[in-house]
Amino acid sequence: MLRITELKLPLNHTQEELSKAIASFLSIEESQLDDFSIFKRGYDARKKKDIQLVYQLDVSLDNKLESNVLAQFSDSNAVKETPDTNYYFVGQADSSFPSKTQQRPIIIGFGPCGMLSALLLAQMGLKPIVIERGQDVRQRTKDTWGLWRKEKLNTESNVQFGEGGAGTFSDGKLYSQVKDKRFLSRKVLTEFVKAGAPEEIMYVSKPHIGTFKLVTMVEKMRAEIRELGGEIRFGEKVESLIRENTQDGEKGKVTGIKLASGETLYSSHIVLAIGHSARDTFSMLEKEGIYMEAKPFSIGYRIEHPQSVIDDARFGDNAGHPILGAADYKLVHHCKNGRSVYSFCMCPGGTVVAATSEENRVVTNGMSQYSRNERNANSAIVVGIDPEKDYPESVLAGIDLQRKLESLAYTLGGESYHAPAQLVGDFLKDTPSTELRSVVPSYKPGIKLGDLSKALPDFAVEAIREAIPAFERKIKGFSMSDAILTGVETRTSSPVCIRRDASYQSMNTLGLYPAGEGAGYAGGILSAAIDGIKVAEAVAKDLLELEKDA
Repeated sequence: MLRITELKLPLNHTQEELSKAIASFLSIEESQLDDFSIFKRGYDARKKKDIQLVYQLDVSLDNKLESNVLAQFSDSNAVKETPDTNYYFVGQADSSFPSKTQQRPIIIGFGPCGMLSALLLAQMGLKPIVIERGQDVRQRTKDTWGLWRKEKLNTESNVQFGEGGAGTFSDGKLYSQVKDKRFLSRKVLTEFVKAGAPEEIMYVSKPHIGTFKLVTMVEKMRAEIRELGGEIRFGEKVESLIRENTQDGEKGKVTGIKLASGETLYSSHIVLAIGHSARDTFSMLEKEGIYMEAKPFSIGYRIEHPQSVIDDARFGDNAGHPILGAADYKLVHHCKNGRSVYSFCMCPGGTVVAATSEENRVVTNGMSQYSRNERNANSAIVVGIDPEKDYPESVLAGIDLQRKLESLAYTLGGESYHAPAQLVGDFLKDTPSTELRSVVPSYKPGIKLGDLSKALPDFAVEAIREAIPAFERKIKGFSMSDAILTGVETRTSSPVCIRRDASYQSMNTLGLYPAGEGAGYAGGILSAAIDGIKVAEAVAKDLLELEKDA
């Protein structure tokens, strides 16, 4: 087959017009077109009155004709042979695994990274054991709603902790900026479709699922892991690692884990797939001597506008078109004070949610359902911070900063898990807000209006005040005075990086495989899942080689 790398057609084109456009692009007769399929479909909305759909297409022609077409496009990348996007396992264990000389791999954490890592290992016959501190997704949903509706926080089962990870209560975005020459994203998306995701995620340019669909998918993936011999333990927390020195004395070697329940599990292959909010685990790892470095993250607020304002600004008269759906945006501004402000985790037609995992702290996040049909659009507007400049004291100083800001937000919100909030117009004028206007905030359990400039460091407030009017020049209505800011957003990414080498193992601890967002190697569902696959492959290669030697 041949791949057309880019073909543009008007938004409201017909299927017949697509076939004709393919034939015209390839300089062939339409009757010579055997078949075609859509590999990717996006849109170009730079001209609101002339929005174009942008396709990548796989086309089937007669073999001789394919050769002629390839020769015609030999000097360009517009048409090429369709690459093989199938996934191939690195190996397969036999039915005797684990042997007397081998141990089952252990995965700590069951978010997107841990889940795909466990699924892949199970599919290769390596029967992983998963340790997840939170609860299964159904119980976790009840616990999360307990905070949103009753202001009752379960510190071990919430937006951050539990089956599916933080991505379960999000927009369910399934796109990433990571380089993916092996098409590992296709493996991830294929598994999601197999578990019940809409098939359109395989080809739309910005696929998403939403929380309600993710819940049932997570359950199906868990069931497959167990059917293949894997074991998943909920409500189990890792208290410490068991390590020993190797003969050269330069690196430690992991041999197992101790659980808070008192049980010890032994394994020489442990995947550390903790999320970015596993702060007590980071502290434990530091005490154990696992090599970590502080890394940048960002802090800011959530901003809410009527979704109709964003739709009109992005799509004009085409707002509401079913193919386009609810409009999103991606914004960045470089400020005079040397900081950068950008939009993060934009949730079209969604809600702002309470996302704390620690008592007496307030954290915001965004969430959407598959339909994206809620009244408001929301996004984090955050300021990048640098460990060397902003928290140089220690490797875990970023966590201290996060906690300080989250505790302050709890106080400003009235010490009841309500979040401090302010109208955008008042924020820009440096005037405390006292009443809402046309935009109704979606945050539950509720908000307390006031002065959000007290919730962040001065440099961040200054930068966001400069950025919002700049964003207005790109999205008309962005600085509307009635829009709502809610604080604070601190969990944009992990504040640490657990360094690993080319074999995906810890820099100073053999057998420990740091992975995913918490370890600093991903940022979102898809990139975390891809990293889980890569780490699972590394574990599998080592295990299967050891089994062969035995």
